[in-house]
Amino acid sequence: MAEEKKEVVLMKGNEAIAHAAIRCGCDGYFGYPITPQSEVIETLAELKPWETTGMQVVQAESELASIYMVYGAAGAGKRAMTSSSSPGIALMQEGITYMAGAEVPGVFVNVQRGGPGLGTIQPSQGDYFQATRGGGNGDYKVIVLAPSSVQEMADFVDLAFELAFKYRNPAMILSDGVIGQMMEKVVLPPFKPRRTDEEVIKQCPWASTGKPKNRERVVITSLELKPEIMEQRNIALQEKYAKIQENEVRFEEQQMDDAEYAIVAFGSAARIAEKSVEIAREQGIKVGLFRPITLFPFPEKQIAELSKKVKGILVAEINAGQMVQDVRLAVNGAVPVEQFGRLGGIVPDPEEIVNALKEKIIG
Repeated sequence: MAEEKKEVVLMKGNEAIAHAAIRCGCDGYFGYPITPQSEVIETLAELKPWETTGMQVVQAESELASIYMVYGAAGAGKRAMTSSSSPGIALMQEGITYMAGAEVPGVFVNVQRGGPGLGTIQPSQGDYFQATRGGGNGDYKVIVLAPSSVQEMADFVDLAFELAFKYRNPAMILSDGVIGQMMEKVVLPPFKPRRTDEEVIKQCPWASTGKPKNRERVVITSLELKPEIMEQRNIALQEKYAKIQENEVRFEEQQMDDAEYAIVAFGSAARIAEKSVEIAREQGIKVGLFRPITLFPFPEKQIAELSKKVKGILVAEINAGQMVQDVRLAVNGAVPVEQFGRLGGIVPDPEEIVNALKEKIIG
């Protein structure tokens, strides 16, 4: 039965995000256009889900306004999301840290572009630190999923919502201009109905859904003026992040069984590195690919184990060297770890990664 309902279509990664949002029972999208992710809100406007599923789509006055609309809707237990690109996500950081502090689940998509500042409209992976280190003020984490295909752009929307509500925590899909703009065949997910108000109240007792006589008032806030209480809140958050780290790590390995060297890459860089592995193996170099799918939780234990099997690791990422720091922490000096990346919106060629492997790791 499920096979009959599969719909295979050709679309951009950004368009896949929009279609998946409607199909996974999203209640509201609040966004603001910015290249290279504007097709998300454009596709939603074209599909008019408010006429079919009842999903609301609003172009906000700014990125800051959009994240607070997400905060408000999510605080009422609704599946709410937004999307933007690097400078716009930077503007949202205030609202994201408020959501993390108040333990409000929500989903936001970053289709990264080159920076710093306004930078360029070409692809980049320069927001890794911002995504994995919280990005706003305070000690907090957001769950980070890194798609490397248009199919995963579609699949990760529902997954992001499921994880966000499971842990009452914001979740990010960290994509980039390559995946957002590229076109591939996609199997769209089946339609999941939006939850009724009764289901929201039952499933989200923490949400602000009105005050009946049989329960206490619910207050959604990240503010607490008593330091001893705020410390306990922080301790509880850290315990939650430890649970996420323990239970939700996702990764993929390719040709690692006999590998003497490893390339570690995420997102579009991992797609490029797949070809690099092919080229290197044609030249007699036994190399494999390790792709973190969750950037938080980061697959630190798996990379530590990997370091026991290889002679060296090259981290390929489209930035000046960010994920490489997490890889080095995981490897803890067991083998050499080096980085290769391009900057300013330049996407590396597979051959460049192979040459970097030879020069920096193999020698």
